[in-house]
Amino acid sequence: MNTPCCLIVDDEPDIRETLSLSLARMVPPVECLTAADLATAQRCLQNREIHLCFTDMKLPDGDGIELVRYIQQQHPHIPVAVITAYGSMETAINALKAGAFDFLSKPVNLKSLRDITSNALKLNLRHNLPDTPMLTGNSQPIQCLKKTIAKLARSQAPAYISGESGTGKELVARLIHSQGARCDNAFIPVNCGAIPSELMESEFFGHKKGSFTGALADKPGLFQAAQGGTLFLDEIADLPLGMQVKLLRAIQEKKVRAVGSQQEIAVDVRILSATHKDLVKLVQEGHFRQDLFYRINVIEVHVPPLRERQDDISALIEHIFLRLTLQDTNNQENHLPSLSTAAMDALLNYPFPGNVRELENILERAMTLCEDNKIEAEDLQLPEAELYTACVIHSDVEQLTSNEQATGDASLDPLLNNVEKETILKALEQTRWNKTQAAKLLGLTFSTLRYRLKKLQLDKKP
Repeated sequence: MNTPCCLIVDDEPDIRETLSLSLARMVPPVECLTAADLATAQRCLQNREIHLCFTDMKLPDGDGIELVRYIQQQHPHIPVAVITAYGSMETAINALKAGAFDFLSKPVNLKSLRDITSNALKLNLRHNLPDTPMLTGNSQPIQCLKKTIAKLARSQAPAYISGESGTGKELVARLIHSQGARCDNAFIPVNCGAIPSELMESEFFGHKKGSFTGALADKPGLFQAAQGGTLFLDEIADLPLGMQVKLLRAIQEKKVRAVGSQQEIAVDVRILSATHKDLVKLVQEGHFRQDLFYRINVIEVHVPPLRERQDDISALIEHIFLRLTLQDTNNQENHLPSLSTAAMDALLNYPFPGNVRELENILERAMTLCEDNKIEAEDLQLPEAELYTACVIHSDVEQLTSNEQATGDASLDPLLNNVEKETILKALEQTRWNKTQAAKLLGLTFSTLRYRLKKLQLDKKP
């Protein structure tokens, strides 16, 4: 790329000059065009090749969001960053939803200005690279998801990834990161439910030596480890309320304070989050802060369950077989296993309550049990029809029950509880009360099964 060119749109001459001088001193330098209003900015975009745009929110003949939408329609490859008044977080979020790449608050921090410029120019370079394969499959839901990932990769906005367990939410987060401007920096995934509550602040923000018993040395936190990159907060619904407050401040202020330190450290991190739980319902129940929900949910992307993309099952099977075969050190000739017609029909008619993760487990088990590299239907060991039908029912049990209660009819709840008890008991008896195997049989995670056992008072073997 030749000398990059940045368009700066602001009605204040001092701001245009300050930003232009700062970008001209970068290495390599950035050439700047300036415009005082929306009409002039549009003419510049038509007459020059622009690689990045900074725009104020308030312009004499319109506002910055109008310019963001115009560029999204006419020049979608140009990243746009908006300049907002101090503390106008709602305005910034609206701009990000409209397609803005990032935002700056007044008074403009010159370091943040240069960081955003560097990230945007990296993104512009990647615009000319050939597309790389993303998700396996070409069903309509996956095609829509691929397009959404491509759009999210061109933004710095926090994104919330929703979907059932086993659908591939972390894979979606990794794809958003790898296709974006931060791809050269770290992608740090963290399971929020796996961190003990007493260690959570130290894990996220770090700690200073001697700040608590056992703190024998300074330790950077996850935010510092993800500096310049992406922090993926999986199962964010499991964060305790006290930590939610501190996380909200870190996201809004872009600063963190290590445990035992008096100073805040500036961090440049993109936040992606995910959970299989219903965050809206948790907000209504008071278990998740509404302000944090709106902050992380600037853009939402939903990952469809496998039962809604059955056209992709054959491609997924081939992809999983290839990966498992390459990992098998005993298969020196890398012969891919084959599925009998009956086995393939069984998979195509199975609803996969555990989604893609369950499909991987089923195929890995079948490869171990089959003979002559030919998988028959019995090698799959699929749960009986009534078992997995009940699992599909119970994947939405809480939502169904709450809907009934909202209309004044709670009769569905005991019925579903009885079905669930019978289903889980059958799985436990079939596996001789091996809870790990029972969870696999039901297509559930072990923690989910343990929770359901406790709720249904089945946590002790009769």
